[in-house]
Amino acid sequence: MLVEPGQPGGNVARAEQRIGEAAARGADVVLLPECLDLGWTHPSAHELAAPIPEGGACQRLMAAAARHDVFVCAGIVEQAGDRLFNAAVLVDPRGRVVLHHRKIHELDFARELYATGDRLGVTETPWGRVGLMICADGFAPGQVISRTLAAMGASLILSPCAWAVPADHDNAREPYGRLWLDNYGAVCRDAGVVIAGCSNVGPITAGPWEGRLCIGNSLVLGTDGRPLAQGQYGVGADALIEIDVGV
Repeated sequence: MLVEPGQPGGNVARAEQRIGEAAARGADVVLLPECLDLGWTHPSAHELAAPIPEGGACQRLMAAAARHDVFVCAGIVEQAGDRLFNAAVLVDPRGRVVLHHRKIHELDFARELYATGDRLGVTETPWGRVGLMICADGFAPGQVISRTLAAMGASLILSPCAWAVPADHDNAREPYGRLWLDNYGAVCRDAGVVIAGCSNVGPITAGPWEGRLCIGNSLVLGTDGRPLAQGQYGVGADALIEIDVGV
């Protein structure tokens, strides 16, 4: 989905719309992007980030999950005391936060904005145990984060993401996604898990990666390490992708 940096009202409204659309199509769980309220590394986080679960973005996502009777997984920028976290939640169909993750393997320059995460967890769902990570957590050295979630019994790992490229990136010459295919694939094959990464689309308008473009390309890999589904590439490739992950 489109994420407009620094515009939480419109971003969360789009997320609510997508949750409703997915539920109407029979979804059990809706996976949304990283930092969907404010945009990844956008400086508005200093003024607009809010606590979890009390903040407005989280409360609206919780209400949407309950209203549509689905699980919702989404990335939110979290304010906790004097620190900011690149966080994500998994909300159950009763509107309760059942997983709360804070990104651990953040890119170095983003650590100037976000503190390092301090937790890793899984939770039981009707279709098995689910784990939660965020974007670059997936390529931590040795895939330690995703492998640990698998060792904790996760059969499905959900990952809100914000995949970005330079504005002049030529996807025909250098197709995007090898990083994720390699890192997700190794863990899927070795541990027999399904990993789903959901990226937003739209320009990055401020912060250290200003001028780059988020390009979708969301990806689900099955237990054999092969793609079960992949979104289109492009700054305008806004789409709802339906997939039966078979767990």
